[in-house]
Amino acid sequence: MPALPLDELQLTERDPKTGKLRTLPALVIFDETLQKCLDSYLCHAPRKFDAFLDCHPEVNNMQKCLHRSVFLTFLRMSTHKESKDHFITPSVFGEIIYNNFLFDIPKILDLCVLFGKGNSLLLQKMIENIFTWQPSYFSDLDETLPTVLQVFNNILHKCGLQCEGASAEPQKLEERVNVTPGNMPLQELKDIVLYLCDTCTTLWAFLDVFPLACQTFQKHEFCYRLASFYELAIPELESAIKKRRYEDNSVFADLWRRISHSRKKMIEAFHILINQVCLQPILESSCENIQPFIEEFLQIFTSVLQERRFLRDYDELFPVEDDVSLLQQASSTLDETRTAYILQAVESAWEGVDRKKAQTVKDPTPPATSNGASAVEEGTAEEVEELGAAYASEDECAGAAAAPIAKVSGVELDSLISQVKDLLPDLGEGFILACLEEYGYSAEQVINNILEDKLVPYLDKLDRTTQRQLKPDPTPLVTSRYNVFQNDEFDVFSRDSVDVSRIQKGKRTREKDTTRSLLNDKRLVAEQKERYSQYSVIVEEVPLQPGEAQLYKEDYEDEYDDTYDGNQVGANDADSDDELISRRPFTIPQVLRPKGQEEGQEEEEEDDEEEEEEAEKERTKDQFVQDPAVLRERAEARRLAYLARKGHKHDSSAVVGNVKGHGQNRETVQERRKKEANKSTRANHNRRAMADRKRNKGMIPS
Repeated sequence: MPALPLDELQLTERDPKTGKLRTLPALVIFDETLQKCLDSYLCHAPRKFDAFLDCHPEVNNMQKCLHRSVFLTFLRMSTHKESKDHFITPSVFGEIIYNNFLFDIPKILDLCVLFGKGNSLLLQKMIENIFTWQPSYFSDLDETLPTVLQVFNNILHKCGLQCEGASAEPQKLEERVNVTPGNMPLQELKDIVLYLCDTCTTLWAFLDVFPLACQTFQKHEFCYRLASFYELAIPELESAIKKRRYEDNSVFADLWRRISHSRKKMIEAFHILINQVCLQPILESSCENIQPFIEEFLQIFTSVLQERRFLRDYDELFPVEDDVSLLQQASSTLDETRTAYILQAVESAWEGVDRKKAQTVKDPTPPATSNGASAVEEGTAEEVEELGAAYASEDECAGAAAAPIAKVSGVELDSLISQVKDLLPDLGEGFILACLEEYGYSAEQVINNILEDKLVPYLDKLDRTTQRQLKPDPTPLVTSRYNVFQNDEFDVFSRDSVDVSRIQKGKRTREKDTTRSLLNDKRLVAEQKERYSQYSVIVEEVPLQPGEAQLYKEDYEDEYDDTYDGNQVGANDADSDDELISRRPFTIPQVLRPKGQEEGQEEEEEDDEEEEEEAEKERTKDQFVQDPAVLRERAEARRLAYLARKGHKHDSSAVVGNVKGHGQNRETVQERRKKEANKSTRANHNRRAMADRKRNKGMIPS
């Protein structure tokens, strides 16, 4: 007979008062005292980024034991099946944990940040069970995210920064304050940095343990909101921490460790979202189904391109070029224009900044858990022995970058040394240089390790007041000099002897320059005279030396073209200048002549024109510049005479018409219409027609 689930099982017991048998449900739900105890621990238990106090060993052992017991309790509460005979109906299990608030979104977030380190596999199975058997938790997560985003806005508001994004509201005039991270009280700055560190670490831990929540996060444009917050808050807080003066350097070290930790976790959370929402589905889907994920990737990065500081830090840890390369391999129809635009924007974000390819600082690899799903069901103590790994020491304060590949020197190295020395003026430049070489020329990591006494052993033994020793240049100037004066007559580096007589120090002494001495100096005249005398030499015949005639003869016979030597070119030509007029003049055929025009009349008109032109030349021969008005009158007269000879009649008075306002007769209207219609036959008066033509073709905007 199969075993009944615990929610249907009834137990029989005897009533101690009456002695009668009674049945009770085998499942007892909701112990308020236990719930309060568990909630209290989740709220107040120290996180891994908190500073640990040096407690007594017995206290530390008790803390570890309590930490392990709480985790085992939540592990048992998150599974509906302990064994084949002891289990709860899954649907009933989902109702029990949801209706009795055994789990909610804040508790799940705290579980991830407290127990995720070293127990990620077990914790992932726990949360998957909760969300699988009670899908209502996805709705709760969706309703919780606006509150999470409001946390970012609250931090910006406290820092006096204007928040951006979908929920940004105009700032009221009465709420304007001059509080900035640089001038706020130190305790308030500490609270903000701690609040930010707690929030960023918790979100990263939840997304790392339960990546299925990434889709819900992205519904609220979480990537854009996170990048925008990073761009506004991180530079301001970092600047405030660096510039503030501290009585105790440990305070600075703690603040810098927390802000660096926050930076890293925000960037890693962004990468988890990109990987789960876009890249992972592309790797798992077929080629026909990847286009929506590619579009999502391009859309996310396009929305954050203006966040230059965020792009630099993200590209340093997770190169965008690698993700784009993955897209290019997965899809042959990738929009190359958009991807090139994104890559160009990432490169432009590095302008003005020394780009150093860094080795990413990764968390230590947690011990692997065992037995998979059966471990969740049975929850034996051996499967959670790695729980103490959450408190393993790790360097979480190194920020987003570590050692650069290339060696730094020159002005850049001097700048890094000055950066460390500004905060720690007691250190010598030689000691700082040794630390920079050890930690990959990362000034932030050097400062942090010095303040926290985490230097490597050989640096810790060095004298901290050691000064910097300038090393000689391995390539001296003498052997490396290459310029236009190399190996000239005065190059003492390439020759042993130099003509010192050619060397003159100061102005050369000479006779005093006077006007007479300058006039008597005819050297320039003589030089020019010799040059121009060459132009006056004209050789009519070249004298030949004996023996040269034969040479020229041979050249002549060899090169001369005698093809036409037998032809008498020009011998039969007429020498008279009447040749051009001896031909018959050109006449217009009779059929082409207008009526009334005869041949004699044409000849007479041509003769008149020639005579008039000759007379005009005689009149203007002695005039240097003629009156333009006279020239225009003569041209008009010639035009009217020509039109009269051709039979055209034109009455200019008809075009001019009467005085304006007194009306125009029919002839004037007709003449004006003809003039307007025939404008295109003269000059460039067809501008209107050409303009209409261009406008019809769309060349001129209407």
